[in-house]
Amino acid sequence: MRKPLLLLGAGGALLIPASAHAYIGPGAGFAFLGSTFVFLLTIVLVLATILFWPFQLLYGKLRGKGIPSKARARRVVIVGLDGMEPKLADKFMAEGLMPNLSKLASEGSYSRLGTTLPALSPVAWSTFQTGVNPGAHNIFDFLTRDKRHCLPLLSSTTTEPPNRYLNLGKWKIPLEKPKVRIMRRSQPFWKILGSKGIFSNVLRVPISYPPEKFNGNILSAMCTPDLRGSQGTFSFYSSALSGDSGSADGTTGGERHPLTKSEKGWAGIMLGPTVKGSDVKLTFHLNPKADDVVEMSMGDQKILLKKDVFSEWIEIPFMAGKQMLSGIARFCLRSVAPNIELYVSPVNVNPEKPVLPIGHPFFFPSWIAKRQGHFGTLGLLEDTWGRNEGVLDDQRFLDQTYLVHDERERMFFDLLQRTQEGLCVCVFDASDRIQHMFWRYLDDKHPSPRESEKFSGVIRDMYQKMDGLVGRVRAELKPEDVLIVLSDHGFSSFRRGVNLNTWLLQEGYMVLKEGTKPEGEYLRNVDWSRTKAFGIGLSGIFLNRKGREYQGIVEDQDAAQLKREICSKLEALKDPADGSPSILKVYDTAKEYKGLYVKEAPDLIVGYAPGYRVSWESVTGGFEPQIFTDNTKAWSGDHHVDPTLVPGVLFSNLPIRETNPSISEIAPTVLNLFAVPKPAYMEGRVIF
Repeated sequence: MRKPLLLLGAGGALLIPASAHAYIGPGAGFAFLGSTFVFLLTIVLVLATILFWPFQLLYGKLRGKGIPSKARARRVVIVGLDGMEPKLADKFMAEGLMPNLSKLASEGSYSRLGTTLPALSPVAWSTFQTGVNPGAHNIFDFLTRDKRHCLPLLSSTTTEPPNRYLNLGKWKIPLEKPKVRIMRRSQPFWKILGSKGIFSNVLRVPISYPPEKFNGNILSAMCTPDLRGSQGTFSFYSSALSGDSGSADGTTGGERHPLTKSEKGWAGIMLGPTVKGSDVKLTFHLNPKADDVVEMSMGDQKILLKKDVFSEWIEIPFMAGKQMLSGIARFCLRSVAPNIELYVSPVNVNPEKPVLPIGHPFFFPSWIAKRQGHFGTLGLLEDTWGRNEGVLDDQRFLDQTYLVHDERERMFFDLLQRTQEGLCVCVFDASDRIQHMFWRYLDDKHPSPRESEKFSGVIRDMYQKMDGLVGRVRAELKPEDVLIVLSDHGFSSFRRGVNLNTWLLQEGYMVLKEGTKPEGEYLRNVDWSRTKAFGIGLSGIFLNRKGREYQGIVEDQDAAQLKREICSKLEALKDPADGSPSILKVYDTAKEYKGLYVKEAPDLIVGYAPGYRVSWESVTGGFEPQIFTDNTKAWSGDHHVDPTLVPGVLFSNLPIRETNPSISEIAPTVLNLFAVPKPAYMEGRVIF
């Protein structure tokens, strides 16, 4: 059985079985659009947009819409460098390695940027968009829990089944399509700008799937599924494996499949989307041509694959009856002898022929693809779990990350040059992904092994590359343009994992069913009639509250005392290895958040001390024999610590007038630059 994925960390993935009634994926069960129909409609709408644009512009001017004459900027450019750490930025600027950001700081401003509680990408970028705290935008983690079964769910989207059916005896035929809804509440500031006639181009800002309609263009990012409806399932093929195609060996984040002998050399079966309850399949063949080259044939396509070199994006035509569901993937030949081994990236939705809504207007991804060719559309394009599980090594992960970054740069600069006025914003992920996977090269105490000392300068080189990007952006600016460069959080080392559920079990806040053991994932074997608290996600603890959770037992009048008790004990928790404190502070969300959705938040948020984070197994409700474990994965850096430890960075060509700026203040500030009043619900100040 396929195990669909949930996106974790700024880039991790964990598996959740469909049989557990947990999250399957925002693409699961989604009615696919016919590729030919999309292609033809795209051409028609692009032509219509070109023909009617002058009339739309004139109509907007007559209605008094557009950039007001009193606006302080005609164009605002925002460059998001996910995860840029201020301590490293300070160090590299002092060493003269980042001249462009140094110049921007001296001519304009540079400051730490306060992040969110918790310091997680989906939470922070949601606050960036909306200008409100998590209690008002409803995103508290990558994961939340199903209140009926206390199982993990992706927090950003939900799939609603059809409401109307035609009943024909034992058959039940849906009369409408399933709906995928974004769970982030409030509204992005570019939607407010659009309502005033100010156009925006928005590229890959996390928590934008499915894309919302507004007066502008947007390409979705984090939590956009692959063609199979998962959050990214890599495939690894080997002639040394045996068994049925599609079998998985339990590897987190991917599947391993056999290659079998065929007339053309070796054959493999690629799994596509699920249609009418069955996976669509496609056979490909590998024919060795040299010691380091094989020819891959797939349908009418023949592609030469060279060992350890990523292919371009290859179109994969899955046929569901007469309908073609088009995906794209990159291939990397990992070995030819003694065994043929092939890595295949998650199959992305083809942006030229999108069968899922990955942008707005829906032809916007196709328009980009016509200009620059295929590009990745998955929410997490850098395969961190492929590296964690060894199907990619450090060099291949780095190659893949920069392939993604380079195509992001191309589309960003193309749109920047076309955005003569209004907003142009793009988030770049390489800064986050590379620090996650290469932090062990900065930390001599980290238990994760280093592959080669040649990678010791990878993070430094990445910071220089991001500085070069900023320099090229500055070269495109006009005198009246405003530039904002920011990160959503910083970074820290992740040496030791803390299994919250093991701790809750040992302290008596969680109880197992009689005769069972603490094993497996998804809080298996928990006796909910006697359990008071449980951990789900990267930072949260939920109380099993009566009237909220389906099997809740904690009365409202007892909740406050229970939270104080858990907070006190966790803040005193020491690592038995050396007596170090593992948790800096535990936050009561009822006191920290405000807004309509506070009751949806975890009851407690754990702020870890430097070097610690929730353990991998605890995230999805797993148990371990010990509370503390070494983190030996390549994923060695993280930001899931106390938010006071990992602020982001903020650079601008305007001076900052306020002290201690926060990511919640970007939205009202940008509105102010365009002379658009901030809505009453926005919480932040205008910082320029």
